Amino acid sequence: MKITRNIEEYAQIINMPRPEPKFHQRMPMIKRAAQFAPFAALTGYEEVVKKTAKEHEARIEY
Repeated sequence: MKITRNIEEYAQIINMPRPEPKFHQRMPMIKRAAQFAPFAALTGYEEVVKKTAKEHEARIEY
């Protein structure tokens, strides 16, 4: 199912200024970027994979 919309539907709001917060300051760009920065969901996973690979490579007979 494809949803299509015309720009005319948004003509009233498209050139409006961005709302400014009334009760707090905007978050600085550097802090905002840190919130969305990638993180290691599986801490230590890379080390385990490398260790396992080395163990298997050591067992390979040529």
